Amino acid sequence: MAKKEVKTDLWVHDLLNEAGIVHDAQGSEIVEIDNALKTASKSGTGNVGFPEYVGVVKDFLIVIEDKASIQDHEKRDDDGLLAMDVKSVKKYAMNGAFFYGRHLIRNTTYKKVFAIGVSGTSKKHRITPIFIDDRCNVFYLDDVESFISFSENNIDEFYLRDVLKEDTDKEKELAEILADAKELHEHLRNYGNMKDEEKPLVVSGILLALRERDNRNFSIDSLTGESGIHAITDGQKIYNAIESSFKRTDLSPVTKIDKILSQFSIIKDSTKLNEVNQSLGETPLKFFTKFLDEKLYKSIKFSKSTEDFLGRFYGEFMHYSGGSGQTLGIVLTPKHITELFCELLDLKKTDRVFDSCCGTGGFLVAALHTMLSKTDVEAEKKSIRKNQLYGIEQRSDMFTIATTNMILRGDGKSNLQCDDFLQKNPKELQSSIRATVGMMNPPYSQGSKNNPEQYEIAFTEHLLDSLLPGGRCAVIVPQSSMTGKSKEELDIKRSILSKHTLEGVVMLQKDTFYGVGTIPCIAIFTAGEPHPKEKICKFINFEDDGYKVSPHIGLLETESAKDKRQHLLDVWFDRIEAENKFCVKSTITAEDEWLHSFYYFNDEIPSEQSFDKVVGDYLSFEFAMIMQGRKYLFEGEKNE
Repeated sequence: MAKKEVKTDLWVHDLLNEAGIVHDAQGSEIVEIDNALKTASKSGTGNVGFPEYVGVVKDFLIVIEDKASIQDHEKRDDDGLLAMDVKSVKKYAMNGAFFYGRHLIRNTTYKKVFAIGVSGTSKKHRITPIFIDDRCNVFYLDDVESFISFSENNIDEFYLRDVLKEDTDKEKELAEILADAKELHEHLRNYGNMKDEEKPLVVSGILLALRERDNRNFSIDSLTGESGIHAITDGQKIYNAIESSFKRTDLSPVTKIDKILSQFSIIKDSTKLNEVNQSLGETPLKFFTKFLDEKLYKSIKFSKSTEDFLGRFYGEFMHYSGGSGQTLGIVLTPKHITELFCELLDLKKTDRVFDSCCGTGGFLVAALHTMLSKTDVEAEKKSIRKNQLYGIEQRSDMFTIATTNMILRGDGKSNLQCDDFLQKNPKELQSSIRATVGMMNPPYSQGSKNNPEQYEIAFTEHLLDSLLPGGRCAVIVPQSSMTGKSKEELDIKRSILSKHTLEGVVMLQKDTFYGVGTIPCIAIFTAGEPHPKEKICKFINFEDDGYKVSPHIGLLETESAKDKRQHLLDVWFDRIEAENKFCVKSTITAEDEWLHSFYYFNDEIPSEQSFDKVVGDYLSFEFAMIMQGRKYLFEGEKNE
């Protein structure tokens, strides 16, 4: 038993290190805590007693008690509370953790304690936290998979949301963004009389103009609503600032600048936007500019968030206009997915990232922030911004928004092309971009037997062919893309395996693209290396990702999201083993359905209680049938 507990101790120690939590085993280097533990015997004798681990994160005390067997996780009394008799405190992880946490609250100056009971092994376990406040009130919390929620970066947010049940700053920010988008949509409709596709372009153009204030090429006060033959209208002033912004950004070639500028012509050409509105007392353009400066520009310019603000606005405009972009195959990628791509691909500061269907630039924004966070060297940051991010987008309006997005993020040079990716020669892309990482959310539901090159799996193959050998690639596609139901899709899967290696597929929840109705998955590949027959791939069911649907907002992160994502990454990078219901490892063929549900088998050994119940149910059924004169149902079985 002791040997098993040592194994559990070591596993818990590794989890604490992974979360960056400084901790002590069997005591504490903090004198106050160590003195308190000298009277913390579980027997109640007043002698010494030590939990497995003690740590301090900010002003929170973390106390951990672990047991080797999951059967020794907790014991509750008749009222459903943790039993505090000596036997229960000694035998069960949760009861022991609560005992030590309560003792330290009473005998130290720490007034916020997370007591955590851990039982089992890395593959099959329970990790249950409770919170104890300064009055020894207990808050029972949901199980977690790691200690990432208690790290220095996350513990305040976890406490605020899970213990106090209050909205975090991130939730408030997102709710405000969506409310602002709705409000601005109303203003654009009421005062601008614009088409749906023009609205996000006006927003993008104004944000670029606001950027020019730093160079004294624009000011909101200059928007005076001038009119007349020789007057410079508000729209012309904004347009001039946009042009100045592009020239300073080193966009090339010149035709690219002209093409983008043409998208913003409505700003200077629309009479309604440039006339002083009597109810506003100024032009709609000035009104929109002031609104965006306050509500959005400051967020993009100063926030370190990977949130694609422009993408959010674009999606909301489509939503409030009565559409979602689905008919065009447009499905914008949520922030938590773009961040997850960077983590699954283990993005390095030296990588060259290529998004072949970049939309509004969400993946590139996430990649930019991830890579910048991995260096403090200014020369390396400059290289990341100018030379290591590339994208292609076919739709001219979304291409313009993506270009704006990257410029506002300070990428230094927008390496984006407005082009049809499928018409580009992959070998030429490979040699010109030299991308080591590919990311993509291709157009959905555009392919057919008569148009097989538009299948999502065809986009995937084209991207893989465009990367350097050994490049890492992740795509988010409908789960149906991984089944190869049609002959054409199956042929493409065979072709992919002949040139590239499938590493694994992560199934996502049905509301990942909230309101769209597509159930997606993430497929991860290594480019340029034919798939070995003996290759073991990972198939993960990540439907329980810690995100929930909030009406009118979409997916919101719950308190368990970071923990569940950390568990996913630990399994993906082979830091821990997982049960088959979460991850199945298997060799594959092109004919297989590359999804967890295809390979899954139930490997759980039934508990003694479950076995007894099944046998009891069967015997009860047999007795009932015999009493009803149906003994014949069992005669053949007994003869066998």
